[in-house]
Amino acid sequence: MIRSSLRRTFVLVLLAMGLLAGAGILTREHHLKNLKREAEKASLQQVIVFSPLPESPASILVLPGDVQAFKDASLYARSPGYVRKWYADIGTEVAKGDPIAKIETPELDAQVRQAKSDISTAKANYDLAKITLDRWQVLVKTRTVSEQDLENKLGDEAAKKATLDSARARLDQLLALQSFEQVRAPFSGTVSVRNVDIGDLVEAGPSGRELFHMVDRHRLRIYVQVPQPQANEIRAGMDAEMSVPEYPGRRFRAEVIKNAGALDTKSRTVLVELLFDNAAGLINPGDYARVSFRTSVAAPRLIIPITALLFRGEGLQVAAVDRNRRVHLVKVVPGRDFGKSMEILSGLAGGDTVIDNPPDSIMEGQQVVVASVRKLKAVK
Repeated sequence: MIRSSLRRTFVLVLLAMGLLAGAGILTREHHLKNLKREAEKASLQQVIVFSPLPESPASILVLPGDVQAFKDASLYARSPGYVRKWYADIGTEVAKGDPIAKIETPELDAQVRQAKSDISTAKANYDLAKITLDRWQVLVKTRTVSEQDLENKLGDEAAKKATLDSARARLDQLLALQSFEQVRAPFSGTVSVRNVDIGDLVEAGPSGRELFHMVDRHRLRIYVQVPQPQANEIRAGMDAEMSVPEYPGRRFRAEVIKNAGALDTKSRTVLVELLFDNAAGLINPGDYARVSFRTSVAAPRLIIPITALLFRGEGLQVAAVDRNRRVHLVKVVPGRDFGKSMEILSGLAGGDTVIDNPPDSIMEGQQVVVASVRKLKAVK
């Protein structure tokens, strides 16, 4: 009986030890599986994602503008000489036709005197030839002279007349040049540059020195280079707002008057001209301006942060994530650059999930873990 009881106890002890050993093995395997799962999860790339922000159909296009005077002229001498006097300095308002400077042209004055003398000589020769012709016309009727002699006198009179006309034309030309001794304002405006002083020698034409520069700042032209995607959205008659650094926070109204209608092949932009009424003289020619156009788009566009872009040899890409948390590299076509964000013309849809700040090593089909979701703010 004792042996039977001991045997039963021994068997029970063995069974208990076996159960304990089995439970320990199962627990260890469970822990190993959990550790393996956590290790695999930790090895996956954690990413921050966002959904592209749809752009409003009515958006504002802001572009740099070049402000120029409505009328802008460089004034040169028409005849060589010396500056005798100037009447207008920089900043002087002048009316059309007002004298700005006086140029002494001694050589031209001498040519004028010579031309007048040439006219006197030519006129004397012509008068003599005409009197002679009149006499021979009387004599030929009495057959005192031949018809051939009369023809010779007719030719001589015509030649002397042509010489006289040539001399008069030469004098008119020199007098016209002499009238340019007075440099006059071609239009009402402001003298912005004076490059000469009394006694300076000046040459004729644009090959010489610019004497003065004038601008009409009562109206201004603003030139803007519009990118190709928005080239057809800016049309004549549209209103635009303009701002300049001199007046922070203040906006001025300008009107689009011309669209070049053709793109520059180098920049792929179209030149647009605006007109601004500057009667108050607040804005200066040569200013840098920011011009805002209110445009509408036919197809909705998306906005993404600049940090989501991948610059690779295949072109501009973003890393999108599907429902299975796998990465797909998508090629996109960029639009306007807003600084911290960019407009995407094609390649993405509004419901896509895109990785923000993707690592350069990210690959197609890579499994990722979404750590958080970023909410984008509308572009102002």
